[in-house]
Amino acid sequence: MAANEKPEDARTEAAAHPPARELRMADLAREAGITVRTLRFYRERKLIPPPRREGRIAWYNEHHLARLRTIGALLERGHTLGGIADLLSAFDTGRDVRELLGLDDTLVAPWSEETPVRLTPEELADHFSEDITPENLTTSLDIGYLAVDGDEFVHVSRRLLDTSTELVDRGIPLADVLEAGRQVRAHADALAVIFARLIRTHLLSDAHTRTPADEPPGPDEADRIAETIDRFRPLAKGVVDAELSMAVDRRVRAELATWLREHGQEQGQEQEGEGEGG
Repeated sequence: MAANEKPEDARTEAAAHPPARELRMADLAREAGITVRTLRFYRERKLIPPPRREGRIAWYNEHHLARLRTIGALLERGHTLGGIADLLSAFDTGRDVRELLGLDDTLVAPWSEETPVRLTPEELADHFSEDITPENLTTSLDIGYLAVDGDEFVHVSRRLLDTSTELVDRGIPLADVLEAGRQVRAHADALAVIFARLIRTHLLSDAHTRTPADEPPGPDEADRIAETIDRFRPLAKGVVDAELSMAVDRRVRAELATWLREHGQEQGQEQEGEGEGG
């Protein structure tokens, strides 16, 4: 203890940072509600990470307990152990949440107003039920909708999560929703390139005349750039929203006209058949 440290200060520090709880195999199995034999089986199938070894003693922690509870919840929802193994493999190899959400905001604030959502595997299954398959989970990680942070998933956007959930509830398979999301992402990236080119060509061009190429912009110049880009934000969003609304309107009207024309032809053929039969 340091010379100027009081005993109560040490107790307060210990209470604020308690040591991580570790469990022996029998204790872990009891808390997870399974048998030691089942725990050994899960470990052999590599459904849980290996324990910490101290001589001949294996020590497990809260991460192992959370994983066992996840396995139990997935089994209750009808998943097989083979499917669970694939799910957990995709879970463990998912990109870190900081990679997904990391944004360089040292110069400008991010344009996105999306709110990430943390979900346990059980909560994710509640959103999409039997559509939570290894293939769909891998696709979600690949697109960037999901990331993994410890024992939880992080969905990049509350709005996207709610929209995807409602589309699945209305009967659209999650695989098709994800494929649509992948295509929308590609088109959105193409739109972003267009606006980024406008910013660089027309709004930032004069910055080169005030700042040497081998020097970063000073505080005043950085503020000017941030303010310029911030003013450009609602303009870009307005253009995209207007064009997308008109494009969807045109497409929906065309699809509806085609459906009505085809439906009318079918009705006409049925009426002709009825007349001939009479």
